Amino acid sequence: MKKFNDYPSAKSQGPLSGIRVLDLSRILAGPTCTQLLGDYGADVIKIEKPGVGDDTRAWGPPYVTGVTGEPTAESAYYLCANRNKRSVAVDISKPEGADIVRELVAHCDVVVENFKVGGLAKYGLDYENLRKRHPNLIYCSITGFGQTGPNANKPGYDLLAQGFGGIMSLTGEPDGEPMKVGVGIADVVCGLYATTAILAALRYRDQTNEGQHIDLALADAQVAWLVNAGTNYLTSRKPQPRLGNQHPNIVPYQVFKTNNGHVIVAAGNDAQYGRFCGILGRDDLRSDPRFAKNIDRIKHRETLIPLLASEIETCEKDWLVDQMESLGVPGGAINTLPEVFATDQVAAREMVVSIDTPHALSGSVNLIGNPVKFSGTPVTYRHAPPTCGEHTQEILEELLGSDKTT
Repeated sequence: MKKFNDYPSAKSQGPLSGIRVLDLSRILAGPTCTQLLGDYGADVIKIEKPGVGDDTRAWGPPYVTGVTGEPTAESAYYLCANRNKRSVAVDISKPEGADIVRELVAHCDVVVENFKVGGLAKYGLDYENLRKRHPNLIYCSITGFGQTGPNANKPGYDLLAQGFGGIMSLTGEPDGEPMKVGVGIADVVCGLYATTAILAALRYRDQTNEGQHIDLALADAQVAWLVNAGTNYLTSRKPQPRLGNQHPNIVPYQVFKTNNGHVIVAAGNDAQYGRFCGILGRDDLRSDPRFAKNIDRIKHRETLIPLLASEIETCEKDWLVDQMESLGVPGGAINTLPEVFATDQVAAREMVVSIDTPHALSGSVNLIGNPVKFSGTPVTYRHAPPTCGEHTQEILEELLGSDKTT
């Protein structure tokens, strides 16, 4: 695991160096977006309510252990989406606080917010008000259901988006209840869409000097990442049933039980399927016309899967994985989180980073690394997730003058 000081200097020129982002978002979708922009080199200023801060600061345990040995106000949930940011504590509900934020906007290229539709207008911090003075401003609004439509005023929560957008109807065992994904994936994917939209808007601004408003909804993003399942329905008008770990268009492509654990078998074509049958000593399942082609295996799924399962259940897990690897049959083990973070692959790809912070008893916090590997402008980890208001005076003096206070 690399430490913060092993990475390129905090002054390294990332691909977004020179871009400043005013982050008025909280929870996960917006912070995921702004953390990614920060990783790419943008200067991200996180605006937080004094004494409270981002809601997720309190979403523990676990919490960072402070220098006194007691839990701090920084939960692990908060840490996951707030590195490479500086925090300013200011109350935008007060005129003087809103004034400060409006002044900060003048020094920023991008604003990201996730207030309810119209929620910032009363403070003069909505897009229509800000664009009058800053026509080249890029302003990204993230809500549950978007700025328009009959659901525009409904609250935006990841679970509600997963339910509304259909992914829960596809997830879970066939005879079980609809199941959400185990992390806030609707929030995260929405944050990724927001990032790409902002980058596209920056490109357009570079060409025209014109800003724009980006209207992004958790529900829309959720519908968008139905991908093949959604398009299958639009093509056939037949809803995909819950298949557990099985794939609607590939057989076998699922989890199987061995005699000492579980494995994934992902035979993506007929040749791979045939080699897998050879591993099991069941060439008859390869030559059987019901199973020879994937289209036929789909038709006869309910017959084939029990036959494969009975053979696989007699195998030792590691032996089967080794055999598949040696014969080019995609598959593998199902790691627990301790196993994930103990793998040589995670270490080699630097997917765990340790960033120095004086607020932690250990002197640092461990975070999941950025997966993007630039050849010329590497990701840098310049700031640990800040405490609420940690950089207030620093930023006000830097951007607005030393006489500014909150």
